[in-house]
Amino acid sequence: MIETKYIFVTGGVVSSLGKGIVAASLGKLLQARGFRVTIQKFDPYINIDPGTLNPYEHGECYVTIDGHETDLDLGHYERFLNITTTKVNNITTGRIYQNVIDRERKGDFLGKTVQVVPHITDEIKRNIRVLGNTGEYDFIITEIGGTVGDIESLPYIESVRQLRWELGKNCLCVHLTYVPYISAAKEVKTKPTQHSVKTLQEQGIQPNILVLRTEEKLSENICHKVALFCNVDEDAVIQSYDVPSIYEVPLVLAQQKMDEIVLQKMGVTNESKLKLDRWKDFLNNMKTAEKTVTIGLVGKYVELPDAYKSITESLLQAATYHHRKLNLELIHSEKITENNVEELLCGLDGILVAPGFGQRGIEGKFIALKYAREHNKPTFGVCLGMQCMVIEFARNVLGLKDANSTEMDLSTPYKVIDLMEEQKNLTVMGGSMRLGAYVCRLEKDSMAYKAYNNELILERHRHRYEFNNKFKAQFEANGMKCAGINPETGLVEVVEIPSLKWYIGTQYHPEYNSTVLNPNPLFMSFIGAAIENGELRIKN
Repeated sequence: MIETKYIFVTGGVVSSLGKGIVAASLGKLLQARGFRVTIQKFDPYINIDPGTLNPYEHGECYVTIDGHETDLDLGHYERFLNITTTKVNNITTGRIYQNVIDRERKGDFLGKTVQVVPHITDEIKRNIRVLGNTGEYDFIITEIGGTVGDIESLPYIESVRQLRWELGKNCLCVHLTYVPYISAAKEVKTKPTQHSVKTLQEQGIQPNILVLRTEEKLSENICHKVALFCNVDEDAVIQSYDVPSIYEVPLVLAQQKMDEIVLQKMGVTNESKLKLDRWKDFLNNMKTAEKTVTIGLVGKYVELPDAYKSITESLLQAATYHHRKLNLELIHSEKITENNVEELLCGLDGILVAPGFGQRGIEGKFIALKYAREHNKPTFGVCLGMQCMVIEFARNVLGLKDANSTEMDLSTPYKVIDLMEEQKNLTVMGGSMRLGAYVCRLEKDSMAYKAYNNELILERHRHRYEFNNKFKAQFEANGMKCAGINPETGLVEVVEIPSLKWYIGTQYHPEYNSTVLNPNPLFMSFIGAAIENGELRIKN
């Protein structure tokens, strides 16, 4: 057991370079050497959490097991490291200031003037060290959101500067920058990296390791130049170039011995070899797969690559374990009509109807589900997707015309989906949904039970509305089974139609519980059914 080490990952030049992927990949390498590793993300925006942010603003909102709405990078951390994260793994400026202001109102500062330094920076440092104080981890990797030079990030950079002196050799800084290729000049340019590092140095931090984000591999001369002008050891200039899959990044970093460099600079002796056999097997499956499974993802944010990140990664993982390439067709639910649904969906092996909120695009989902049900295509509904399954079935099988969710239509005569009882008097939006992991009991003769091979499962939720149990008997009498129930509340969590090949909806989000080494059983089952359906379709 070693004294807890802290690694900070900062970014420069532009955002969206992949700090989260680099942090998760480094964590994977350290974990593969036998160390206990976790990662946290500090976001500079003033929202308390991203729960109320539009996907167009922030991409997917990821939910931890303890019900905290977090940045999508925590999904990368869990998928790479095969760990679960909690509220302490994602901190925002909003939470930092809220904590300090709450303490000021209670009189904790004894009349002192509350300032960014030391009070805000002390609160940041306290949160950074929370996980380290547990004694459960050898390495705490902390990703600082935003870009060095942003005014919002200044308190975090100052906190890291202070911690470097307080922690000494137990602290290390990794800085990720961009090296652009200028096609007109036919050369790469290191000046943005030099300026980024200079900005970091002006704020009191000298990076120990530089990671150069680039489209193509860089020459030794370029790396030497960067090392020389940025005061970094030449072997500590690491390249992160484009690879076909984000899951190849750990191997790219391992080839350049990034984990060994980290251990050496932090004075840690470790003779263990990297154990990445299962990871490499996964990548080998991905690279050698020749057959394809085609899945249509029906949603209203399909033009945003990060809006359904956990779902698309879960589908990819499951397809890879089935030794298939994933051909994912993104279908905008607003554009689905009775006239074009056949054209859009007929060539698919399986259909996933995505989660979301609000009225926009909802009718397209109903049309897609009606087609999928009547044509017996493997279909997966997640959260709102499951609720749409219920509404479509009510309208077209039960004959309950105008059945709806009260989220979409308060005056509907058939409230087959209704606001949860404990939600009805809430006036605060943020953090007030049903959030986090809850137990679900599966019926032993159900398709869901067959997938999980377990009666009791634990899955994560993020919703306000639920299946209305007043209609339960009517649904089950007509062929839609309530196959999963929360044993404490009676909440219907899984619906399915046993007479079809594979038609399952979940109120929970199984995509939050799927990792590279442990893909979610329901996604595995869905992809398996889609493959069978595709093979039958081709045969016929």
